[in-house]
Formats: sequence, structure tokens, C-alpha cells
Amino acid sequence: MPSLYPHAEGILYALKDKGIDVAIASRSPTPDIAKTFLNKLGIQSMLVAQEIFSSWCHKTEHFQRIHERTGVPFNSMLFFDDEDRNIEAVSKMGVTSILVDDGVNLEALEEGLTYFSKKSDSSSSSKLK
Repeated sequence: MPSLYPHAEGILYALKDKGIDVAIASRSPTPDIAKTFLNKLGIQSMLVAQEIFSSWCHKTEHFQRIHERTGVPFNSMLFFDDEDRNIEAVSKMGVTSILVDDGVNLEALEEGLTYFSKKSDSSSSSKLK
């Protein structure tokens, strides 16, 4: 039976409460099983997009599809992943990306939000010049 990391459910509900959209990008060789797991976890209704498919590229194609589906610009996205190669590839698209070892917890979320905020501040500062 699949289960969420300890902080994940609370984080998902807090994001939903704040009106922050959440999407999933997964390179799964068995997308049907992954979607069944999401169903069992009971979190599908919290997701605005689920891009789960087998792919040889990093998660860039997943993010392109999420962008097309939601209209959210890459520089307004925050991404957590446990693979350096995905972090590197998606960061080049303008997505704020955070490497995590054991899923997203409160510490990783805080790190991501801080980094995202600093990146956004420096981006808007350079636009003012």
C-alpha cells in the first residue's frame, strides 16, 4: 500500500488552503500503476496536472505539458526532485528547483520557498533598472 512522506499530506493541504496549485511530474515506466497509487493516496483532487509517463528526456517534457495545461510560467514554478539531472534540466527552463533526498518535508519546503522568493525578488529588481 502506498503512503505519503510524513509531512506531505499537511503540506498539500496547506498549499490548497492558500490557493497554490500543485502538479506532479513523474517519469514512470508504469503510469497506470502510478495513477492507481495516487488514487489510493486520495490526493488526485489536489492536483491541477498529472504528467506521468515514460520518457527518455529529463522532466522537461513533463514541465512543458504542465505549462501548456495550466498557463503557469516556468519562472513561477517550484519543483522538488531527488535526481540531480532533473533539477539541472528543469532549472534551465527557469523553474526554481530543489534537490531532496527523502521527499518534501517542512525543511525542504522552507528552503524552496526562500530560494523562490529570493529569485523572484532579484528578477523584479532587475526589471526595475
